[in-house]
Amino acid sequence: MRRITLPILLLSMTSHISLAEEYVVSQKNKSFSEDKISINVGDTVHFLNEDPFFHNIFSLSDEQFFDLGSYPKDESRSVVFDTPGVIEVECAIHSKMFLLIEVKKSENK
Repeated sequence: MRRITLPILLLSMTSHISLAEEYVVSQKNKSFSEDKISINVGDTVHFLNEDPFFHNIFSLSDEQFFDLGSYPKDESRSVVFDTPGVIEVECAIHSKMFLLIEVKKSENK
């Protein structure tokens, strides 16, 4: 009986695990490639600079505070979102750049 119990227990534990997703949001023409995205807790967003000048992506949102610093064309910086909520993302250099990220609690997490 013990030989069967352990595999069943392990299988039931892994059936609730879901893999985190990765997203790319580009910055081009002083704009984000998206106005709003929806992701799950644990997902990663890569912020890729496709402009010929620097960007400095940040968020002052209570749910996810970050400042990625200035970085040049063809570089990216990443953030793992670990708290549900709506995150406002901006560029410190280009004040008209704005992105909303809705971070949802995944049913499988």
